Amino acid sequence: MSEFTIYHNPRCSKSRNTLALLEENGIDPEVVLYLETQPDEAEIRALLSKLDLTAAQLVRKGEDAYKENGLSKDSSDADIVTAMASHPKLIERPIVVRGDQAVLGRPPENVLDLIN
Repeated sequence: MSEFTIYHNPRCSKSRNTLALLEENGIDPEVVLYLETQPDEAEIRALLSKLDLTAAQLVRKGEDAYKENGLSKDSSDADIVTAMASHPKLIERPIVVRGDQAVLGRPPENVLDLIN
């Protein structure tokens, strides 16, 4: 099992580029296709803790599900996490985890902080 995990959407160029950057550095990460294997609320909270981000910072506000779930800039983290668990498209990607640290691969070069 790899010490790196990537929450990956193969249709996303940033996600593909981040995965390629990991592989170029000799890392064969565990790939979680999070749109197929949806993280539950506890997993999302754990990711937020490792990322040191709030749910509002991780949610994709441009997705239809954002408005459809009644989310706004005033939504609580709990409401946003619940929506992300039900609609994983709302989770910004890619997320790369190594141990108790994680980074958002936007830009992909952010993962270099976990490698070094």
